[in-house]
Amino acid sequence: QRHMVESGGGLVQPGESLRLSCAASGFSLEYFSIGWFRQAPGKEREGISCISSKDDSTYYADSVKGRFTISRDNAKNTVYLQMDSLKPEDTAVYSCAADLGPPTNPFDAVGYDYWGQGTEVTVSS
Repeated sequence: QRHMVESGGGLVQPGESLRLSCAASGFSLEYFSIGWFRQAPGKEREGISCISSKDDSTYYADSVKGRFTISRDNAKNTVYLQMDSLKPEDTAVYSCAADLGPPTNPFDAVGYDYWGQGTEVTVSS
């Protein structure tokens, strides 16, 4: 079976950093584009970042551009999301998802085939 598991969430203060991990089992992430999505309480799910299977091109939503960095380690079958300069508005449940092949629309959840359960990030003083 194919599973994805996120980790690394937690409670941090504004301005601090977190690194989220997305580990896969049952399939190799290197053939998939991996997206990170988040959903804050009472809000719709938002696609925030993606790394392409084709050439590791990266995509960022305007809300996180310049603060978040997505990367992958194929040897560990893991994708990371480094989150710096965190803001209270970054508070959400963060989930990763896998889409076989290059992304058609990096921020459209419909195109993704496999999802993790999510990890909670809270940014508060």
